[in-house]
Amino acid sequence: MQVDVVLIGRNEGDRLVASLASVVPQARRVVYVDSGSTDDSVANARKAGAEVVNLDMSVPFTAARARNAGFEALMALGDAPDAVQFLDGDCVMADGWLAKGSAHITADDTLGLVTGQAAEMRRDATVYNQMFDVEWKRPAGDILACSGNMMVRRTAFREVGGFNPEVIAAEDDEFCTRLRKAGWRLERIAEDMATHDADMTRFAQWWRRAERTGHGFAQVGELHPDYFVRERQRAWIYGVMLPFLAVFGGMVSFVVPFLVLGVYGVSWLRTKRGLRDEGLPEQEAARHAVFLTLSKFPNVIGMVRYHWRRLNKAQMRLIEYK
Repeated sequence: MQVDVVLIGRNEGDRLVASLASVVPQARRVVYVDSGSTDDSVANARKAGAEVVNLDMSVPFTAARARNAGFEALMALGDAPDAVQFLDGDCVMADGWLAKGSAHITADDTLGLVTGQAAEMRRDATVYNQMFDVEWKRPAGDILACSGNMMVRRTAFREVGGFNPEVIAAEDDEFCTRLRKAGWRLERIAEDMATHDADMTRFAQWWRRAERTGHGFAQVGELHPDYFVRERQRAWIYGVMLPFLAVFGGMVSFVVPFLVLGVYGVSWLRTKRGLRDEGLPEQEAARHAVFLTLSKFPNVIGMVRYHWRRLNKAQMRLIEYK
């Protein structure tokens, strides 16, 4: 099976240089799609031998739109690949991944998508990087969805019409959901695929990313009501209903706010226990549980932002955190 690569990025700097260096030796062809970089990304991609696509800056950027543009650029080159590996420009591809991934997808005609194992570079530099690393660690086997770093069969991509360019977050979940509904299997295999460089150092970055996640919960949930159900419910309960109860219940009895605080404490304890059961050390599990409990507030802000945009027929613009 012939597999070509689509890289996407914006102002990734040295991260893109490292990504290109890992991909170019493995791939027959590489297309880099740039979303309005002001650094040397485009020049570095051309220097590495990649075909470059510059997205039209008059239309809001989304990762979905960039991946679609990269796919179409590959098809326009002729001798279309059997599958396309999508990779974000802040990721370094593992040695031998293209060969291992393509061998696996070739062996099973029911597979529309295959992904592999990922890890965070500089995992312990910040608590935010650690949380990224936990997100990446998922077991091998059949999956419902994965990140945008994926190898997709060309015919499956065409069948579902590619990514939805209007979805600004969780576009990979939305794409995977349509693949599954079209009858394709999705699988994660136990082979190293990539390392990711989040380089997240500030609380404000984490908060903005959590807002974007909430936007994704709402938008993808609107498109696929059976998806992100628990995530949306938790955001509304912990991000809206309980604070409302604490404020207005406190007017009736001073006990109510303390009871609400106790509910958050129980949520934190349950989250910490779950993380510890997954193998995290006690202190890491405790820190991560704080952020996961707190995340419901930016999540619900992102959800409200999506519904406000939808009701006002406004463009779905990317919520950037880098």
